[in-house]
Amino acid sequence: MRAGFAGVLMCGVALPPATLTGMAHDLDDYCTAHQPRFVEELIELLRIPSISADPAHAADVRRSAEHLAARAREAGLTGVEVVETDGHPAVYGERMVSESLPTVLVYGHHDVQPVDPLDAWVSPPFSPEVRDGRLYARGAVDDKGQVYMHLKAVEAHLRTRGELPVNVRMLIEGEEEVGSAHFESLVSTLADRLVADVAVISDTGIFARGVPSLTVGLRGLTGVEVEVRGPSLDLHSGVFGGAVQNPVEALARMLASLKDPESGRVLVPGFYDDVVEPTETERAGYASLPFSEEGFRRDAGGIPETVGEEGWTVLERRWVRPTLEINGIWGGYQGPGSKTIIPAHAGAKISCRLVPAQRPALIAEAVATALRAATPRGVVAEVTVKHGGNPVVTPADHPAVTAASRAMGAVFGKEPVIIREGGSIPPVEVFQRVLGIQSVLVGVGLPDDHIHAPNEKFDMDHYAMGVRVLARLWDEIAEEMG
Repeated sequence: MRAGFAGVLMCGVALPPATLTGMAHDLDDYCTAHQPRFVEELIELLRIPSISADPAHAADVRRSAEHLAARAREAGLTGVEVVETDGHPAVYGERMVSESLPTVLVYGHHDVQPVDPLDAWVSPPFSPEVRDGRLYARGAVDDKGQVYMHLKAVEAHLRTRGELPVNVRMLIEGEEEVGSAHFESLVSTLADRLVADVAVISDTGIFARGVPSLTVGLRGLTGVEVEVRGPSLDLHSGVFGGAVQNPVEALARMLASLKDPESGRVLVPGFYDDVVEPTETERAGYASLPFSEEGFRRDAGGIPETVGEEGWTVLERRWVRPTLEINGIWGGYQGPGSKTIIPAHAGAKISCRLVPAQRPALIAEAVATALRAATPRGVVAEVTVKHGGNPVVTPADHPAVTAASRAMGAVFGKEPVIIREGGSIPPVEVFQRVLGIQSVLVGVGLPDDHIHAPNEKFDMDHYAMGVRVLARLWDEIAEEMG
């Protein structure tokens, strides 16, 4: 906040905090009165099967972009357009009020995951249905519902006050669910129109019902693929067994060498060299969260116990520690009965989740080097390094985090906790690296929303609160960053 500034600029006039609080009630009243319409409009968007992974739905992804662009214009954004990429289209819009105001870049995505298995859905995934206060549909919370919260927050300001207290730029992509392959190119192309002070992203959830939270950190990602080759063809295990190295056995030994089975530590040389450890204050904050290990085991498919790096809690292992996981392994005979062979080859896919300040390229090469060094005699290993993304952390004392904390606290009735997430959202890293801006993640989904799974849902009370949080957020950012 600039020295001497104690309010929000509205039509060129600085408004005191008391007026700001009163206007927040006006925003709340508007959102509450129009919430039934907000739900109906979201349902219309959810009817569009914008599955980006399936080429058969390419026209639907485009229709989703065009529908969203029309709703953005209705909300009051200007310069709205469907932006072409080498894949699925994105949507851009803006509301530039004054150069003297902070500028917020809103990001989201309008594509959705496939719906398989279809027979596990209680109601059809693209026939949205409200049951017991929850809206069930593919994309309900990930991410169409949370994108729509932003549009309705813009609408609330414009209908109650006539203008926004900040400049808003919005970029909604159509390929997030297939890895955002063309996103960096899109950002580079639109760079002049994406200049902002901070990015706000609602593609996350809160820690638990009744425990509002803000996500300030995401792990990075890198990986390798290894193929072990022995003989040029499968061999008879009776004729050649004992004299020829078995590629499946060799691969198993190589993979086992990467991690200590007792401590859970990754044994790759240099793997932990650049890791920035969490502070004791951060660890104390995580320890204070109402985490149920029993509930976590249940959510993880009923596992008998948790495992991981020794000396760290389950939450810390998921949020602030790097990992190495084997994602897939193949080789040899997989059919019914037996086939007594020495396989000609075997392979595996490995991924690593990274924390600050690990660098994807260095970690991937370190893993590749360790695999090559562990390759037994009698086979050849080919290791391919995969593309990765950097971990990102927004300082907890960033002005936008402070603003979001106040906005969320006002709506939820309690101050949000500051957390990290174990997954990765590539656009967050792209915004930081390409545009030089930090992101604050203001999502309101719940852990039981079944994202990427059958019966995805969005609790209607959280949808309503999300609109109100974002409407307040523009005021708070204007006050904190103006």
